Amino acid sequence: MMEASQSVPELVATAKANAKTSIDRISEIQKLAKGQNASDAQLEDLRAATVALELAAVDIFSLFEARMQHHFRRGPFSRKLEALLRDAKKTDLANSVHQYYLAINVLKHGKGASYRELLDISRPLFGVKSSTDITSDEPDAPVDLIDITVPGFFDGLTSTILEAYDFLENR
Repeated sequence: MMEASQSVPELVATAKANAKTSIDRISEIQKLAKGQNASDAQLEDLRAATVALELAAVDIFSLFEARMQHHFRRGPFSRKLEALLRDAKKTDLANSVHQYYLAINVLKHGKGASYRELLDISRPLFGVKSSTDITSDEPDAPVDLIDITVPGFFDGLTSTILEAYDFLENR
């Protein structure tokens, strides 16, 4: 459980520690199933670990936004943060914040403007599946739109959050 008194870096450390269980489980199942059909139990396990990782990603990004909203008077936090970073010539960080913001929106809401915008990015930081690649029975299932199981997704998200946090706290 994440406590209200924890700082953003402490929240990120807790989220990373909690996400590691899901990341390790995903990796283990993928290795076991490599080159062969996974069992129904393995597929169910993989799905559960993936959903847990998605929830952890959405939670940490939402907590970051909530904790740092005080830096801006009103309006969409991530868009204002991105503009501020661009003004400060922190283009790479602005791009990372924007892509992870879009990914979190897709994880929360499925297909929509954020998903379409991610599809148009020439070099996304993570895997974005086109609608034609989706094999789920649920056509808008967010789990099938962003591939968060690729190594580095969660680490990239949390390092982007920490870098943006440092920028906001030290400007």
